[in-house]
Amino acid sequence: MVLQFGVFDHIEPVPGLDLEHIYAWRLMQIERLDKAGFYAYHLAEHHTPAVHSLAPSQNVFLAAVSQRTQRLRFGPCVYVLPLHHPVRLIEEISMLDSLSGGRMEIGVGRGGVLEAYFWGQESDVEVNYARYQETLAIMREGLSHDELTYHGQFYDFDQLPMRMRPKQTPYPPLWYMRNIETAAVHGMNAVLDVPLGVFDAYVKRYRELWEEHQGVGAPTLQGMQPKIGLIAHMLLAETDEEAVAAATPAWSAYRWNLERPRRLEAEKRGLTQFLGSNMGARPAAAPAREVRRESFASIARSEEQERRRLNPGGLSSRVIAGSPSSLRAYMDEYVETGANYFICSFQWGDLTHEQAMRSIELFAAEVMPHYVSVSGSSRIG
Repeated sequence: MVLQFGVFDHIEPVPGLDLEHIYAWRLMQIERLDKAGFYAYHLAEHHTPAVHSLAPSQNVFLAAVSQRTQRLRFGPCVYVLPLHHPVRLIEEISMLDSLSGGRMEIGVGRGGVLEAYFWGQESDVEVNYARYQETLAIMREGLSHDELTYHGQFYDFDQLPMRMRPKQTPYPPLWYMRNIETAAVHGMNAVLDVPLGVFDAYVKRYRELWEEHQGVGAPTLQGMQPKIGLIAHMLLAETDEEAVAAATPAWSAYRWNLERPRRLEAEKRGLTQFLGSNMGARPAAAPAREVRRESFASIARSEEQERRRLNPGGLSSRVIAGSPSSLRAYMDEYVETGANYFICSFQWGDLTHEQAMRSIELFAAEVMPHYVSVSGSSRIG
């Protein structure tokens, strides 16, 4: 099985840098990813009061990416669909896919109700979920047909001409984060952020669900093998000690960026509906994210293998900090899970552009060549 590599990004604030230079240097990194042979660049969406995403309009930044790269695929991971008008989304996806010669990838999700609240939308998870489902249905219909007819709870369209069409047919590949059942049922690639020690159960269950809902050996609508991959925030250095020393404060900064500003804003305004256990409220009809324990039953691992599946550096199950040799030991175990995709995150927290570029260079030169098959293809048939 061919293993391909992608990159996940938030574009966080960098101490001492203004937006102009943050964007310019990130595009330099993306040019390097393109030359190194990475498969795709996945960009998150967050809005104020969050501070950990400086590309709230992903399509604006991705338009620049489309013109600075030749082979690298790219897309949102994810579009927060309740915050988007579906027709505008259809038109902009069509533009990006055409500008890039058919290199667009589309991640979708429902997002959190706190950001929806600050957009003037309902703060009810069920309404938010309904908006997500309706926007997704309209987007898929409009991207693949010459006319759009849809009569829903939030939108109503009757034979609306679709003047814009994407280059890929019927539309660019779809991705879903953190829920393998949703991904498999709807024919989407899957992105997860679980520990490597349990990841093989998710891979196994995703493939079972794919066969159940899409068919045995079935490709995606674009004729490709469905991808499932794990996100890992990483920092590579010549030695494990050097990597851990740099990654430790960066991970603390990342967690602050991710968690604190939104919570502090909710506390300041007395928005108790977004605090405590309410922060993780999920729609009743949404499939569970966790894989059932029985999925682990057929997966036997030795104590040594369990140890090797711990992330280098020991900071978190979501962080890898180490030398290329330590990362290769981790990747050897990753390959054993049967996954066909691996997603890196190179600049996070308060890491500098130079630190991120060094990690990219080490990964591209000393890790990727051990796992990439240049003659392989993920297309079926």
